[in-house]
Amino acid sequence: MRDVILVLQDGTTFLGRSFGYEGNVAGEVVFNTAMMGYPEALTDPSYAGQIMVLTYPLVGNYGVPRFTFEDNGLPTFMESDRIYATALIVADYSEQYSHWNAHESLSDWLKREKVPGVTGIDTRALTKVLRERGVMMGRLEFEGSVCSDNIAENETTEDYGAINWVERVSCKDIVRYNEGAGRKVVLVDCGVKANIIRCLINRGVEVIRVPWNYDYTAMDFDGLFLANGPGDPDKCVDAVEVLKKQMSLSRKPICGICMGNQLLAKAGGAQIYKLKYGHRSHNQPVREVGTSRCYITSQNHGYAVDAATLGKDWRELFVNMNDGSNEGIVHFSNPWFSSQFHPEACAGPVDTEFMFDRFVKTL
Repeated sequence: MRDVILVLQDGTTFLGRSFGYEGNVAGEVVFNTAMMGYPEALTDPSYAGQIMVLTYPLVGNYGVPRFTFEDNGLPTFMESDRIYATALIVADYSEQYSHWNAHESLSDWLKREKVPGVTGIDTRALTKVLRERGVMMGRLEFEGSVCSDNIAENETTEDYGAINWVERVSCKDIVRYNEGAGRKVVLVDCGVKANIIRCLINRGVEVIRVPWNYDYTAMDFDGLFLANGPGDPDKCVDAVEVLKKQMSLSRKPICGICMGNQLLAKAGGAQIYKLKYGHRSHNQPVREVGTSRCYITSQNHGYAVDAATLGKDWRELFVNMNDGSNEGIVHFSNPWFSSQFHPEACAGPVDTEFMFDRFVKTL
């Protein structure tokens, strides 16, 4: 296990040991407070370009399931076709694993997919830095490698916020699921998780998955679904313009999740801002506006909707009980609504899967 140094953009360093693929990488350093679900999190395209820090100390003890695919083309246990996170940092990696569904160790999986893994870092101290100073770029430098003294001076390091990550992770061609089921839903792929597609299929609809900037307005469909994805939604100008066009042509139902909430809000006139350290966990409390109902939700996002800038035809649907940030919007008269959290929650609580039922009922 080679020594590895994590160098943050502000100059802070942490020393750890390698247990995955050994290669220098850079990315935005973010933390996730979930206690389980690392196979799903690592394969979530929303983590593209990010070094994932898990705050729960013991990681790897239940191994990794076999990477198999269902007849419909969706991965059985993962959220996409590969690992999208740039690297993984944990406090204590468990070399021994035991689980009925385990096929290989986390270490072997990371090595096979060429993703660095680091253990032995005080993730509590690292998380405190990110909470106090905000998420920032970081670089993993392996013992014996040639590296820069200052990450800001490293020309090979791309600033996370300057990249259109949605363009990088979106599908390139149209993909159809559950063909002939009846009602058709166009799903705009900004980096969609497999379980979102599965939740729609399980409710008896045909899903037509299109690239993030595809003009679907002339297609035959009954409803529009805006998926999750990585990065800054302000980079997705093309997606917002197509959405505006669709909203001007039809009252067909629209539902969005995570990035989809932000794109719908932007089409409705709202502005987006970056959270200091984001929401990445399985225990975010969210209240449905106008009610006393509160739900525990799974989340993974670094940007939020400025609800004060919403157009007059829109209102907030959910709010975060921790920081008051927006967690969803709804149109006053049209069947258009969204959530910032993940109702498909894989892995995570399934308290809010009713969002899919609400959407399907409007078709």
